[in-house]
Amino acid sequence: MPALNPLFIALLIAGALLVIGVIIVNWLQERRVRRRIDPAFRKPAVASRDTDRVEPMLGGADASGAMATSVQEANDAIPDDVPAGEPEAQIEALPEIPVHAESDGIAPDDDIESVIDLQPQQPIPTKALAGALGMRYEKPVRWMGKRAPGLPWQTLDGSASGPWQVLAACMLLANRSGAATREEIDAFLRSVSQLAAPLNAAAKLPDAAAEAARAEELDRFCADLDVQIGLTVLKSDMGQIAGTRLRGVAEAAGFKLTPAGQFDFVQDETGATLFSLQNYRQEPFSIENLRALTTPGVVFILDVPRVVDPVRVFDQMRLAAKRMTHTLEAVLVDDNRRALTDASLSAIRGQVQATAAALREAHIEPGSPRALRLFG
Repeated sequence: MPALNPLFIALLIAGALLVIGVIIVNWLQERRVRRRIDPAFRKPAVASRDTDRVEPMLGGADASGAMATSVQEANDAIPDDVPAGEPEAQIEALPEIPVHAESDGIAPDDDIESVIDLQPQQPIPTKALAGALGMRYEKPVRWMGKRAPGLPWQTLDGSASGPWQVLAACMLLANRSGAATREEIDAFLRSVSQLAAPLNAAAKLPDAAAEAARAEELDRFCADLDVQIGLTVLKSDMGQIAGTRLRGVAEAAGFKLTPAGQFDFVQDETGATLFSLQNYRQEPFSIENLRALTTPGVVFILDVPRVVDPVRVFDQMRLAAKRMTHTLEAVLVDDNRRALTDASLSAIRGQVQATAAALREAHIEPGSPRALRLFG
């Protein structure tokens, strides 16, 4: 039997060590991911939303939302040298999913709402529900009805015609203002129970403590999927952009000034906002102040969970940001004023892709009614 070539033996040993190394690395990564996921999604949520949320800071401008992650935090999490098309590098692992199939937007959504089923003894006309429909709560509440048990759900409002044989009152358990508290849930259950009595409707009330625990868990779960992406167009050398110039450039690019103090890029077919343009400073835009205002820059904002096809929308926003950067003779930077290269923009695109995939894995289709409720 011929002797083995020493080089061949060395290659065999190196190959074996490489395989063993890959196995060890994979095992360590899986162990780290499990340690991160276990306390967040397998144990009851006990932390206050005020202690584990980061208010977003968009280039110096505050944005509301206890459940939203900061743009700077989102961008800083991505190294410049991460190539596009590798979402695994942006999100360590998908969280375990406490929700089920995507709601159609009309039917009660037991995964994200506290639902009270009411069974009236006699069909109830819409006008008899005027008091219920006029009630205001800390969290959004929807009333739905069916004209007969086998018919589809309809949203109850002033224009809905009855009578209704099946009713449901639904309160959202969590959104960007945080989780519904035990006190808020108690108030909701109590008021619906009181409204049901004169209607001769049997109300099946859920347990308030269990609903409050579900609300906290849902809030924490959605916080990991709540990503806003910011691209900043900034004048270099302490330069300023005149408000009149900015308005002209923004409107020429298809943006519309809104009462919220920002420019929105709106999809014509649906009227949905795809991305926004905000002042780099805290001061909101208005028709009046744009005549005299100057600003060092503007921030393009993509709210990933709230748009359909976030990757395509990011590509649109990236192109619009590059064009505006060129037009205003500015630079495209992140929240730390670091220049955004094509490589870092590709990495951010990968994060958008990964976030969209994680939302879909959680049965929260980006831009869907369920997503708009949770991330509103």
